[in-house]
Amino acid sequence: MNKKKIGIVILIVAILFAVGAIFENGIKKKEAVINQDNKLQIVVTSFPQYDFARAVAKDEADISMLIKPGVESHSYEPTPEDIQKIENADLFIYTGGENDEWVEGMLDSLDTSKTKLVKLEDCVTLIEEDETVGLEGVITHSHEDHEDSDHEHSSEIEYDEHVWTSPKNAIKIIEKIERVLCELDEEKQETYSKNAQEYISEIDDIDMQIRDIVKHAKRKTLVFGDRFPFKYFVEEYGLDYKAAFPGCSDEMEPSADTISYLIDFIKEENIPVVLHVELSNEKVANTLAEETNTKTMCLNSVHNVSQQDFEKGVTYVSLMRENIETLKVALQ
Repeated sequence: MNKKKIGIVILIVAILFAVGAIFENGIKKKEAVINQDNKLQIVVTSFPQYDFARAVAKDEADISMLIKPGVESHSYEPTPEDIQKIENADLFIYTGGENDEWVEGMLDSLDTSKTKLVKLEDCVTLIEEDETVGLEGVITHSHEDHEDSDHEHSSEIEYDEHVWTSPKNAIKIIEKIERVLCELDEEKQETYSKNAQEYISEIDDIDMQIRDIVKHAKRKTLVFGDRFPFKYFVEEYGLDYKAAFPGCSDEMEPSADTISYLIDFIKEENIPVVLHVELSNEKVANTLAEETNTKTMCLNSVHNVSQQDFEKGVTYVSLMRENIETLKVALQ
């Protein structure tokens, strides 16, 4: 073999060694990144759970929300990919109740032996779904005279699933998530506890502000030209309400009697604001407002958020602070 051929062979060998070294180094770097990113995998069904888990875990976990921003949660159906995410999760958080009936059946068919489960309905004292319907078809409740009103009850007891609308319940849920994360990741217990307490402090402040507003309020009745997912909220603060639909109603159009009754009530009681919930078409609320020369405002149940708000990073706390401003007007 002449010197030229030997030189070429040596060059090829050197290149192969160099490529091998680069490849091996690349693998080591990739493994290092994977090890550094060995985070807890948390899967939640909807926004309230997402926000509470995010507040406690922050950057220490990857959190997947199954019901995407802007999507109507009452019509959600899981995909095979969603189910796989749940099965592979360290922690799965869901609400329970009528909207999450699919969860119970799915969990029975999955191997969740390595997955912690947190059901929001197990974190609080449940309240029956309010479907007390007056003769006019209005969902109504008064702390003073509801026992004397004409109404009919469903023979089957259903519980309101919007448990987080009470700030006190939100705190109980956060405390539960904190305990579970501390069990799953003992090395970061101090971090999770610190994060949880910081968020709880913010929610405590919201609770105190709402109590002060209610204490000094001119009126105690809220009128909703929409669904009513605030049973836990009004019970917490001793408020009364009138609403066109119950919390999880599939109805889109109230009866003429319902509209007529609400218009008369708004006029007689000088109600300053007709309320609607987030992601609503606001049709009924706008009709009531036009007929009574009032305005509409949103009282956010934090059930879900728009894609735009999600990208802006809204939180349970920021939305409840907006609710405080709405209550100041609605209860004046």
